[in-house]
Amino acid sequence: MTYNAPDLTQHPPRSARVKLGGYPILPRCLDKGRATLAGKNGEYHYACPMDMRFLDFVGIDPEALKKELAANKSDSEMMEWIDKNARFRRSPIEIAAFAHAAEQRAPGDTETRGYFNELQSKSAPKREDIFTFFDLLDVDDYVSFGGKP
Repeated sequence: MTYNAPDLTQHPPRSARVKLGGYPILPRCLDKGRATLAGKNGEYHYACPMDMRFLDFVGIDPEALKKELAANKSDSEMMEWIDKNARFRRSPIEIAAFAHAAEQRAPGDTETRGYFNELQSKSAPKREDIFTFFDLLDVDDYVSFGGKP
């Protein structure tokens, strides 16, 4: 597996639970951006609503981030760039609160509940332990590449 251009037609991006700089979602977002640039994003979408939660929180334009990814920067270099270019300088406490909220986020309105239920019914219809979006993404990634729910 190569991280500078992951092939998301062959394996999923990193879990949304994986953190970089204390931020969940970010490593997954970087994987999807790199794969998009390489034309290997499969069914994954860069700058999806979950990515945008992170990008809006720090104040980074998704196209600017993608431009930096095109320069073949490592995760560490991307974190440095984000720290320098984010419109919002977040404190460790704010980052921890964002991480906690992201990890616990569950569907709340009719639209997100419908999407959540539809995806769960395809990925793991008999599972009763899928509560958060991170739970759902993890099981969907697993099943999408041959795992049994």
